[in-house]
Amino acid sequence: MTDETITEALPPIRHWPALDLTDVEFDPVLADLMAEGPVTRIQLPNGEGWAWLVTRHDDVRLVTNDARFSRAAVLGRQVTRLAPHFIPAAGAVGFADPPEHTRLRRSVAAAFTARGVERLRDSARGMLDDLVGEMLQDGPPADLTETVLSPFPIAVICELMGVPAADRQSMHVWTQLILSSAHGADVSERARNEMGAYFTRLIGDRVGPGGEDVASLLGAAVGREELTMDEAVGLAVLIQIGGEAVTNNSGQLFYLLLTRPDLRDQLIAEPAIRPQAIDELLRYIPHRSAVGLSRIALEDVEIKGVRIREGDPVYVSYLAANRDPDVFPDPDRIDFSRGPNPHVAFGFGPHYCVGGMLARLESELLVDAVLDQVPGLRLAVPADQVPFRRGALIRGPEALPVTW
Repeated sequence: MTDETITEALPPIRHWPALDLTDVEFDPVLADLMAEGPVTRIQLPNGEGWAWLVTRHDDVRLVTNDARFSRAAVLGRQVTRLAPHFIPAAGAVGFADPPEHTRLRRSVAAAFTARGVERLRDSARGMLDDLVGEMLQDGPPADLTETVLSPFPIAVICELMGVPAADRQSMHVWTQLILSSAHGADVSERARNEMGAYFTRLIGDRVGPGGEDVASLLGAAVGREELTMDEAVGLAVLIQIGGEAVTNNSGQLFYLLLTRPDLRDQLIAEPAIRPQAIDELLRYIPHRSAVGLSRIALEDVEIKGVRIREGDPVYVSYLAANRDPDVFPDPDRIDFSRGPNPHVAFGFGPHYCVGGMLARLESELLVDAVLDQVPGLRLAVPADQVPFRRGALIRGPEALPVTW
């Protein structure tokens, strides 16, 4: 792909650096790109060349749900990207298109249905009550991230996956290395390979009919020859990594509530609005840095008067779509009564986050437990002294010092 092969006038290429943003600040580069137009061109810190960026809500939903834009076609391409790692690999569900993608996700679908997620509610609530109880017993001050927001999602996703409690810390360390670009591509890839080797053993031990956890479902699918072991392991790694995203998302959620006491007080006074309020917070919170995975246009497609050529790489921004003023009036304001709220915090189309329902359940349980059991919770340091993660693909505070 070269500029010379495209006859239409092209928008300028905007460099999008890897910014280490704090607070719940909306990425200023993304804000400028949104103001520039609904379809722009970007260059990220790694990979090669440039890519289109789509930011309007309807266009994001179109690209993510349209077979003319392919994840699989990214294989073998050095598309410009944020992280030095996350290089496309054959067989990875994140780089598969339907019907192949559908086949891969079908094997674990039972664990993520409403019934599958609900079966975890009581045990998850029990884990959370124990964690909050231990924090209260130890007394203030405390690091809410270390005591609650980090161990809770790890425990929940490991139970869902069928990972024994003794191995949770290893999973956490691997995930943090995979989700960070601060240590370099080699360290991240080594962590991914070590997690993959672990799941190869775990799934291999469960080949054949078994339980309801994800490792057992994957083992059964391998036993029926519906998946290869490599495919099963790729799915397991993706789900395990995604499960810990709740830590960073909930860290931003509580940072927001603790720096906006009016919002916190409203949720304490009106517990019935919490599910709707969490949807609004999911819409508002800038849950990742820059953009995720790219797609390739399989034919010429026109979006908002801009011709995207066959072979061009395309990114969508869910963060931008969630601030589209045509869909969300006054989008920079948090409105717990907002409705409808068709946010795309968990994505859209075939690659919609498989764990979206689980993440929502965890967010609801966290808000209920913390606000009800520690209503006097407040930051133990000034807001600008809360440390945020550096080099992280998913934004969030590294620690959340609190007192009560």
